[in-house]
Amino acid sequence: MKIIYNKIFPIGKRYFAINLFGFLFAKGPCNTIIINHEKIHTRQMQEMGFLVFYIIYIFEWLWKLILYRNSYKAYENISFEREAYHNQNNLNYLSNRKFYSWLKYLRK
Repeated sequence: MKIIYNKIFPIGKRYFAINLFGFLFAKGPCNTIIINHEKIHTRQMQEMGFLVFYIIYIFEWLWKLILYRNSYKAYENISFEREAYHNQNNLNYLSNRKFYSWLKYLRK
């Protein structure tokens, strides 16, 4: 995963880094937790295909936005994000992760 540092992207004060097609855009130096979080997203993208990942991601965010009426809460509850946040501190997670593990975070 290539890391690209810049001061503008991702947009918003709450967001420090964003993974787009396996490229990590960050506003500053990333620690191992952030990198592991984004590597989990890269694995999700690889197993589904990038386009399918983003279609599901956006659809799920829109659905959660309707449910929670709060864009950040909707973001936090996307199954992809839930898997990544739940496992970001486990630096060995990707070596043991099963395919489509994000699916178990859809119902929680």
